[in-house]
Amino acid sequence: MSFTSSDQSRWGDVYITAGSRALSMAGDALAATTLALALQDRGAGGLAVSGLWLAATLPLVALVPLTGRLADRFDSRTLLVATGLAQALVCAALAFVTSPIASIALVAVLAAGLAITNPTFAALVPSMVSRDDLPKASALGQTASMIGTLLGPAAAGFLVGAFGTRPPLLIDAVTYLAVAVAGLLLRTRRGGVRTAAAGDVQAPVTPWRLRADGLLLATFLAFGAVVAGVGGVNVIEVFFIRDTLGASASAFGLVTASWTAGMAAGAWIFAKVIRRYEDDRALARGVLILLGSTCVPVLVSAAAPGVWLVVVLWLTGGLLNGGLGVFSTVLVARRVPEQARGRAFAGLNAAANGGAMFGYVLAGALLGPFSPRALVFAFGLAGVLAVLAAALPVARAIRQSPVTSPAVA
Repeated sequence: MSFTSSDQSRWGDVYITAGSRALSMAGDALAATTLALALQDRGAGGLAVSGLWLAATLPLVALVPLTGRLADRFDSRTLLVATGLAQALVCAALAFVTSPIASIALVAVLAAGLAITNPTFAALVPSMVSRDDLPKASALGQTASMIGTLLGPAAAGFLVGAFGTRPPLLIDAVTYLAVAVAGLLLRTRRGGVRTAAAGDVQAPVTPWRLRADGLLLATFLAFGAVVAGVGGVNVIEVFFIRDTLGASASAFGLVTASWTAGMAAGAWIFAKVIRRYEDDRALARGVLILLGSTCVPVLVSAAAPGVWLVVVLWLTGGLLNGGLGVFSTVLVARRVPEQARGRAFAGLNAAANGGAMFGYVLAGALLGPFSPRALVFAFGLAGVLAVLAAALPVARAIRQSPVTSPAVA
């Protein structure tokens, strides 16, 4: 098991990572909500909004063969500093373009940066803490990220209404600098030629392939299938809240933020629950159950008469989603050797984002002939059905899998 080899977890590094990601996530949510509102206010249809979400997702999937290896083979400090600076410049340019096509193209470039920094940060955290401290570190990271994401949509609703779209995007450009600063401050480093801290031991290189771990492979595929079913709601949401329910831009920001607030709470609740799960197979069952449970509030929200019920349902769904993040992070960290965690976390992100991308395209095509309310119901139902379809292969993989992966046992 390749967690930190020192006697104590490096909580200072955990806090630096969490803080920098909180700032960058706040900027991401600020920009995404700003651009979605801008397209909707300009009369853009579902295809334009789905194009925005597709641009924010496609690089996270298409670049996985490259970015996972970058995170494992190149020094994490170099990757974080260079990528953070590049993203800040791109986002500053985004503030001065008005063409939907140009905006979508720049969003795709920003997402390419996220495809590098996401697995880099995710793979660093298990190297900062001990096995027993990983759930807490994961919950802390999720909470910080969710606080940033929570503030972003609410701030966007206010800033767009008061000042237009440029100020939120310029603020987003500044927040990307936090990624570069974190890269300079972190003592924990991985990938490439590293300077080991006192007491660190260089772990032996262990071959690892996702297809050789049937339990993780089945879990990743279940992730993709479920998100493909329910992911289109991200495209439909702005039309459902603004047009069908007649809510304001500020109310839309509140709805989006409520899911994020639930995730922050759920991460801490499930970080305590997960201490009972020493068996990786039980962890995989928990991931599957949480995947299905997260879809139910989305399904029920289709019958909501007003925005406040959607807020409550989004809080519930977010709480379950927060638990899903903790369970999946711990499962990957336990089963994958340290030298391959960049690829593993990139693969997990690709499964989720690939499913979401499919949902975005489908939602954009269906928004014309079908109402937003009908589509929220259809996509929520599709997520539940995807869990039921994935249950059999995951159960088979659980039966055939050892308790822990041979690669890290």
